[in-house]
Amino acid sequence: MTFKSYFQFTKAQRSGIIVLLFLCVILQFAYLFIDFKTKNSSSKQEQEWLSFQTNIDSLKQVKVSYKPQIYPFNPNFITDYKGHKLGMSVIEIDRLLVFRKTNKYVNTPEDFQKVTKISDSLLHTMAPYFKFPDWVTNKKEFKSKYKSFEKKKEKIVILDINQASKEDLIKVYGIGAALSERILKFKDLLGGFVSMEQMNDVWGLSPEVIENLNKNFAVLVVPKVKKIDINNATIKELMLFPYFKYALSKSIVTYRSMNGDFKNNADLIKINGFPSEKLNIIGLYLYF
Repeated sequence: MTFKSYFQFTKAQRSGIIVLLFLCVILQFAYLFIDFKTKNSSSKQEQEWLSFQTNIDSLKQVKVSYKPQIYPFNPNFITDYKGHKLGMSVIEIDRLLVFRKTNKYVNTPEDFQKVTKISDSLLHTMAPYFKFPDWVTNKKEFKSKYKSFEKKKEKIVILDINQASKEDLIKVYGIGAALSERILKFKDLLGGFVSMEQMNDVWGLSPEVIENLNKNFAVLVVPKVKKIDINNATIKELMLFPYFKYALSKSIVTYRSMNGDFKNNADLIKINGFPSEKLNIIGLYLYF
């Protein structure tokens, strides 16, 4: 068989070769111009999981970068948990608790270290967050305020309650316009106060207000009051006296008519319903 015979084809073979070459050309162009890369189509659920994973990753990053913030605190009231978080041992915390049970306080970082026996490095870490009361941290300022307060306290001038005006009474803590008028009206009905104990007889004055009155006022001069003639006054005249209501005034007149004149204060105690605890004060408004 000669070499030339290898290149001799039948008509059908030549047609097959031409078709094969045509297909090769078409495939070559298809390879060049068509993108055969497959697109990854993910489901909706997969997309949601991917978004969750992104959030989880961001939260992990926040947790890694998070540093607990320490706020100022009074070391006298440190708890076991807080002490542990700050690096104190159980023994060191117990030392502070035992010290506090004696009703004592630490007032400086040095005192805290002396009681708890913590290390210098731990004290250096904790001390910037110690917050002691103002009267501890500003002793000089509080001393000066206390001294000025004492000076003001010494300057209180005691006024005669019978000379006090409405404005004077209102200056007392707890007394307003209504109470001041009530005090002055009661004084006018009596003709003047003979004792500061009579503040207890003014309706509406609390014990605290009476105490404040006693700090600022006193009966410096016993007033010359118009005394009641207890042996001749009628029921109506007796009722003008604030301590004698109708029932008591009637009892006085009845007792007097049946037993004769009163000779002294002691005779008044014999009257049923007479306020004997106020006898010494009432007696100053009577004459026999």
